[in-house]
Amino acid sequence: MVCWVMPSLCRDCLTQFERGARCPACGRPRVVAHEELFTLSIAHMDCDAFYASVEKRDNPELRDKPVIIGGGRRGVVSTACYVARIRGVRSAMPMFQALKLCPDAVVIRPRMEAYAEVSRAIRAMMLDLTPAVEPLSLDEAFLDLSGTARLHGVAPAVVMARLVRRMKAELGVTGSVGLSHNKFLAKIASDLDKPHGFSVIGRAETAAFLRPKPVRMIWGVGGATQGALEAVGIRSFADLLRWEERDLVARFGSMGVRLYHLARGEDQRRVLADEPMKSISAETTFDADLSDAELLDGHLWRLAEKVADRAKAKALAGRVVTLKLKSSEFKLVTKRATLQAPGQLADVIYERARALFDVVPSGAWRLIGVGISELVPEAAARDGGDLLDPQSAARAKAERATDAIRARFGAGTIIKGRSLR
Repeated sequence: MVCWVMPSLCRDCLTQFERGARCPACGRPRVVAHEELFTLSIAHMDCDAFYASVEKRDNPELRDKPVIIGGGRRGVVSTACYVARIRGVRSAMPMFQALKLCPDAVVIRPRMEAYAEVSRAIRAMMLDLTPAVEPLSLDEAFLDLSGTARLHGVAPAVVMARLVRRMKAELGVTGSVGLSHNKFLAKIASDLDKPHGFSVIGRAETAAFLRPKPVRMIWGVGGATQGALEAVGIRSFADLLRWEERDLVARFGSMGVRLYHLARGEDQRRVLADEPMKSISAETTFDADLSDAELLDGHLWRLAEKVADRAKAKALAGRVVTLKLKSSEFKLVTKRATLQAPGQLADVIYERARALFDVVPSGAWRLIGVGISELVPEAAARDGGDLLDPQSAARAKAERATDAIRARFGAGTIIKGRSLR
């Protein structure tokens, strides 16, 4: 008689045991089991509906209600809680469409400073576990836990389960964990069992796991890229495996190299700790090509606000403003302009992005993005004072005053008219 066992872990009480549907210690079913569970060390942690979770934590009356974080009725969805997602609400969806799907939703303007504060606390918890932490945004990061078993006395899987348990207990937010042997697979794994999940992709199963999956699972493959791939018959990883690397490069340029290796589950990128932030950006992809100048202007303002909120939350300013546009033909247009002095205000970012947009030939666009780069501490920023724009100082003062009012009375207290376009 063969006694088949599988390493298992209770995510509630952290008991390690042989395979079973329930934990033998606490009797709960939140168990993760995998042959390679205690040998893998590259993790990706992604908070669950982060902004909405923080809002529900701070206002318990929202706990069971659908919550949407975003702009006014004619704005777009930044994120939505899982109650709203069940109704079909998705990020970047026009607000009018989201409210049609979920008319009883509570809409809240983003409070970036509050989210940044929680993010810093989570980052500190991660750094208690390993110095190899690579943040991707406020609510997600890679961790390399190689060689930490001796320090913590337990395998990386237990360390990650302990982290999300601590996040929930101390900060009131949950996260989903992906554990694997490289960053590409760890990020895929973290999205397999949301919310509050824990998924593992081992070395032995990599090829079989990926083969039937759609190529849109590759991080960075959006609607336009997916369309370009499908145009040549590539819909799944199995389809990608039929292509030689040279042919993928000939068709898709440098991205072809990435596609070739990721199709085989190969990712040599290291988890880069303490990598200085090089830029702050935000973009949105439309369901259909958009050419209406007024609607595009509204998106420019909302993106500038989002970039400004993130810059303020991180106490940074940028010397360069970038405008990014992508057509339905997959043509990418990028324009950059240097500011007279580093800036972090939405008004400054918007005005320069709008000037860049005005010199781009008119057309229909699938994607629009705004960003700042050449980042410096916010102390180097200058509010207004543009000799060619006498009103810039007054607008800067008004924006700072607006920030103060929102911080005190709530993000939805003041909404600028442009946000309603």
